[in-house]
Amino acid sequence: MTIDNGNSSATVAATTIASSSRSAIPLAEKPRKFFGANFKRWQQRVFFLLTTLGMHKFTSEEPLVPAADMPDNEMFMIVEAGKQADFLCKGYILSALEDDLYNVYSAMNTLKELWDALEKKYKTEDACLKKFVVAKFLDYKMIDNKTLGTQVQELQLIFHDLIAEGMVMNEAFQVAAMIKKLPPSWRDFKNYLKHKSKEMKLEDLMIYLKIEEDNKTTVKKSRGNSTIMGANIVEETTPKSKKGGRGLLDRLRSRTKRNSRETATIVKKLVTKALIFVSRKRIRRRYKPT
Repeated sequence: MTIDNGNSSATVAATTIASSSRSAIPLAEKPRKFFGANFKRWQQRVFFLLTTLGMHKFTSEEPLVPAADMPDNEMFMIVEAGKQADFLCKGYILSALEDDLYNVYSAMNTLKELWDALEKKYKTEDACLKKFVVAKFLDYKMIDNKTLGTQVQELQLIFHDLIAEGMVMNEAFQVAAMIKKLPPSWRDFKNYLKHKSKEMKLEDLMIYLKIEEDNKTTVKKSRGNSTIMGANIVEETTPKSKKGGRGLLDRLRSRTKRNSRETATIVKKLVTKALIFVSRKRIRRRYKPT
């Protein structure tokens, strides 16, 4: 980039570069180390850091070249400021690389050369990452044995990754996709949402899903409480039936045993009577007068 003479803009530019290069970086703004994955996300963080320092333009522009008719003192100041800015920006980027990558890219001479080399290497790999994210979205299915809120958050993260990869994901598409991927047990509610004539916002869908999930949880709890109460009623009524009398099966058994005893008693009485009758008849025959 060539700086023309004739006004004080060159001095102002050099002063801006020098002052920004001396700025301290807050610890919270330093990007995490780059390990070779998620380059686009890391690049955005580094670019944000350079923007806060006023140095982001050096990633896409050539080093400063003063005009030939510029005074020597201004020319010297511009060149030195440009060298210092390039050195610092290059140092910021290299310090955000993990050790192995630092060793590979530290041989780059200028900031732009370093920036272009990283983009050429890892933007190609990010194209493969885009295919992976798309496949992850297509294969994602919600299940019944997992809370719906957790699965909605997971799907929203996939939407975010798709948008970060430059894909168009408008709100209507996100709403339709989320309804389509609801669990099997939500079939009736899914059909209800599909047939709503009014266009739904993503925020409204989140509210509907939260309310419906709470209702389902309440119904499950009430069913569980009913089962427990029914079991308690059975446990409470069973001792009473034993206390006041025996159960149906016990009563039948008792009645059968009682009938058997009564029958045995009757048979015993009949046999006794028959024996007495036979004995008397024999006695009469023996002592019958001739």
